[in-house]
Amino acid sequence: MDDRNRNLRTMLSEAKDTSELMVDLAYAALYFGDPDMADEVAELEEQMSDLVHDMRAVCILAVRAPREAESMSSVLQVISAIEGIANGAVDIARIVTHNLGIPRELVADLSVAEEVSHRVMVRDGSHMAHRPLAALELPVATGMRVMAIRRDREWNIDVDGDCVLVPGDVLFLEGSPAGIPRLRELANAPLWEPASPPEDGTVDDLDRAVDVLVEMKNISEVAVGLAYSALVFRDAGLAAEVRHLEDRLDEMKDRLELWVLRAAADDIDPSPLRGLLHLSQAAEFIGDQAQSMVWIVEQEEDIHPILNIALGDSDEVVVKVPVAQGSMADGAALAELRLDMEPGYHVLAVRRDQRYLYRPRGHVRLEAGDEIIAAGPDEGRQHLAERCGWRLRHDEETGESELLPAERV
Repeated sequence: MDDRNRNLRTMLSEAKDTSELMVDLAYAALYFGDPDMADEVAELEEQMSDLVHDMRAVCILAVRAPREAESMSSVLQVISAIEGIANGAVDIARIVTHNLGIPRELVADLSVAEEVSHRVMVRDGSHMAHRPLAALELPVATGMRVMAIRRDREWNIDVDGDCVLVPGDVLFLEGSPAGIPRLRELANAPLWEPASPPEDGTVDDLDRAVDVLVEMKNISEVAVGLAYSALVFRDAGLAAEVRHLEDRLDEMKDRLELWVLRAAADDIDPSPLRGLLHLSQAAEFIGDQAQSMVWIVEQEEDIHPILNIALGDSDEVVVKVPVAQGSMADGAALAELRLDMEPGYHVLAVRRDQRYLYRPRGHVRLEAGDEIIAAGPDEGRQHLAERCGWRLRHDEETGESELLPAERV
């Protein structure tokens, strides 16, 4: 280990954020056909390898008695799962770097996924130009978060709120597709039309395979988010949902392989089909890593408290917020609340009557007593609490937060 900060809490939070950034960049490289972004994923893998090595060394050094070993093993398990998620991102990026190819239909379908990648250039005279990212509050204003910034030929993948944008900067973002028009307006960018499938018709089996693959992308990302939630809240119900999602990914991968093989028998170019198979394998593998994390909860193993602290320190936090009676959320459909736009939160699941509705669609109406499990920027927690009828109070001394009824002072 070198002389950098080797605090395990900091390293765990950094590793989680880096693995998620790698997945986002890999899908963005695929969507834009950008080999430079794919190369960034490979470079991040090298950083992740060093980080994982150092974290494992710290874990070993921290165990001073046999009774501490079991608790620390939960940290090692999560470290391995995070490393696996990063490896899955590298596999996705290799579709671009190895020119495996993907059908145009997949690029079109990715533009309407629940979370999409987008890039935009900051124009001179725009609202974004010469302003720090923190002042823009893009996750709250647009539902999209900045993954990386390219300035000339240099990449900045360690983006923080103090970064001042200048004309010519190219932002790469991830988030709700509904936020793209507002994002481009802030950047003074021209109107944008998403990719569309070819008009000459496609093979039915290929259509099915593409649709399933986009669903696999969504499910694998939700499984990872729910896995972190299960760890933070030590929730066996969420752990069971993650296992169910992983089983679904296995079934979908089997179906996709069959459809791709049948499509290959028709009179179409088979070369892009390699990318479909490769991508399905990567999505299923990421789901496996989510299941690996929740095994700790399912087996009721000791969970080291550092996991709860570190996962809460990451760029994207996972929160549980109940829906208060008479609040804005009570009786509202998720689409009406537009939580992905403001406060920039993606709803992972809704708990109702001891059951979980994972990845709820916009038509789902919330009820008083429901519990929302959502992931998003820490700065949006107060807005989310207010929508659900609460006020968030933060204790500066303990670092703990609590929800108070909105009418209380």
